[in-house]
Parts: sequence; C-alpha cells; structure tokens
Amino acid sequence: MKKRVTGAETRQNQQDSSRLFSSLSLDFLQLKTNWFYLPFTFLLLLGLVACGGKSPTASQSNDADSSPKESNLTFFDVTLEQADEVGRPVWKVRSKKAIYTKEKQIGQAENPVGELYQDGKPVYQIQADKADIEQDGQRLLLKGRILATDPVNGIVLQGNELEWLPQEDLLIVRNQLNGNHKQLQAVAQEARVKTREQRIEFSGGVIANSVDPQMQMRSENLTWRIKEETLTSDRPIQIDRYNNNKITDRGQGDAAEVNLKTKVATIKKNAQLELVDPPTQIASNSMTWDMNAETVKTNSPITVVQRAENVTVTANQGEMKIQQKVVNLAGNVTAIGQRRQSLKSNQLSWYLDKKLLEAQGNVIYRQVDPPINFTGETAVGNLQTEDIIVKSGKSGGRVVTEIIPKDAGISN
Repeated sequence: MKKRVTGAETRQNQQDSSRLFSSLSLDFLQLKTNWFYLPFTFLLLLGLVACGGKSPTASQSNDADSSPKESNLTFFDVTLEQADEVGRPVWKVRSKKAIYTKEKQIGQAENPVGELYQDGKPVYQIQADKADIEQDGQRLLLKGRILATDPVNGIVLQGNELEWLPQEDLLIVRNQLNGNHKQLQAVAQEARVKTREQRIEFSGGVIANSVDPQMQMRSENLTWRIKEETLTSDRPIQIDRYNNNKITDRGQGDAAEVNLKTKVATIKKNAQLELVDPPTQIASNSMTWDMNAETVKTNSPITVVQRAENVTVTANQGEMKIQQKVVNLAGNVTAIGQRRQSLKSNQLSWYLDKKLLEAQGNVIYRQVDPPINFTGETAVGNLQTEDIIVKSGKSGGRVVTEIIPKDAGISN
C-alpha cells in the first residue's frame, strides 16, 4: 500500500523527495526532459514514500555511513518504463527493491520482472533473481541470471546478460546462453533475436539438438528461422543423426540448411555423409539428405567409399537409399577395387548388403592379375572377389575380351 502524507510531514517529504528526484534523474537514469520519461519517474517517486517506515533520506544516510566509498540509495516498488516517440511502450521492468550506486551509475534490482515491447506489443517477458540494470532511453541492459520468454512461440532464453535495442529490433542474450523450445534446444555464447523477422542467430560454440528428427548440430554460427522451421549455417557444420540415442549417420560440410518440418538437410561445400551400417562414406560438393525418406541425393560429382569391401565408386551424380542400402549412380561411373580392378559404365546399381554391382551401358571391366579386359552392355558381380559376368545385351553386340601380356602392362 502507498502511505498518504499530510501537513508538515508532507512538506518535509516533498523537500526530501524533490532532492532525491533531482539526483535520480541526473545520475541513475540520466533522464532527459522528454515527456515519455514521466511515467517511470512518477512511479519511482511513489515508491520513495511506500509503507515501511523508512524515508529515502534515512536510507541514503545509512548507506553513506556504512559504505563511505560509495553512495547507495535504496528504493522500493520501482518501475522502470520507457516509451517510443509516439508513446508506445518499449520496455517495462518492475522490482520490489532496488539499490542505486551513484558512482557506478548502476541500479541493482532484486527479482526484477518485466516485458519488452515491439510496435507496442509484448514480444518477450523477462525475469531474474537479481540484476544490474542500465538504461539510457535507447537500450536496456540487464546483467545477472536472466530468463527471457517469447510468449507466442514458447522460446525460453537463459543467459547472464540481456540487451534490448528496440530501435534496431534486436534482443541479445549472451554469456552462457541456453535456449529451449519444444522443437529445439541450443547452447552457445550468444543469441541475437530479430523479433519482427522471427529469427534467432546463435553464435560461439553452438550445439543445437532437435527432437524430431533426433539430431545434433555443431557449428560456430547457426540461424533459426522460427516460422519457416529452418536452421542454416554458413560455417563448417557437423550434423549427427540418432536412433534410440545412438548415432546412425553423420553429415558435415562448410555450409548447410536443415528444414525441421520436412526433415531434409541440404549440405553444401565439401559435403560428406558417413553411415554406421554398413560403414560407408559419401562425398560430393553438395547433397540433399532426406531423413524422412531415408535417401541421399546429389546432382554433383559423387564419391562413395565402402570400407569393408575396399571399393570406391565415382560418378557424375547419384542417390543412396539408406534403409535398403542401395546406391544408384549415373554418368561416367567408375568402380575400383583393392587390387586396382575396375568396372566402368554409364549407370551402376550397388547393393551394399549383397556386395553386388549391376552395371549398364558401355561396360568395361578390367583386372590386373591376370591382365584382362571385357567390354559389353551389362555386367553383374562382386568386384572385390573379381567375380564379374559381362554380357552383350539385347542389341546383338558381342562381348569383347582382351588379354594383355604382363610385359605389355595395362593402359589406363
């Protein structure tokens, strides 16, 4: 409750309040004469005469005696309020108790709570156990254990420092950032929130975990477009996919975009994907990883390495069906085994489980020992065991066999 003061006590309180009001305006808030500062100063002045039996003058005197090096003022029921040029609120912060240190130009508030506004509408709710508050009409800065909540999207950001720059439409939460949402959890050094664009940029040792699909992303920079449900990075990134908390696939590249809604990741620039079962590596300049359809596609030159068989296949483009463990390749396909035996064709289907290759179009099979070449229209077999059958196809052509003497060598 507010205490009503009358008579001589009123005059004395008015004189004391006037002196404190002048000191507070100049030192604590550095208030200008703009009319939109009046709500805060009026509410703060009311707090000076709040019930409790302590006058502001007494608080100032006691603090000065106990701490001769610093001048402290204690206020109760403080409201910090700022408006824009047309009178719309841009922030409001309330605290039951606040201590202002004149020398540091900082107010320390206990259990502050408030709202941040954009275009007159609340965009984030803020609270803390204790916080140092600075404001100059252009920005609001809180230092302490800060919690900021987006009431519309359900995003919660935690950190040790919060900065609100309403004219730039920018909210910064930094220093041991932890972000939580039903779709995504992230840790980083800093988050920069663009409230109008519904975009959050995480930076500094970013580790982001998504629930569906179950995966983890690691990068130095990651941008989350909330409405589009996409995550993008223009820095080197690693994406680990999980099944029952075990890694099944790992993608990496110099840039990537992940659509959480469609569960499709596009990895760009030196893209690689490693599969655990069977142990297979796919490399290309860019690739599309569809986690829902269990496929990997690329229209760029591709290299597939099957470590268990020691077989490497290159082509102009390709697709892998992860669940079926089948790789389909097209355009200048070349498969090379451990002993330099090779199979070239226009198209190739590679069944990893069966260790079987099926080649079509302009097939050339070549092995080193014994040195021999086969050409035809189709081929099928196991390249590692050199058990390959070359056929002429339906065109009526013949299989051509070329036996090369050892001393003649083999032309590549």
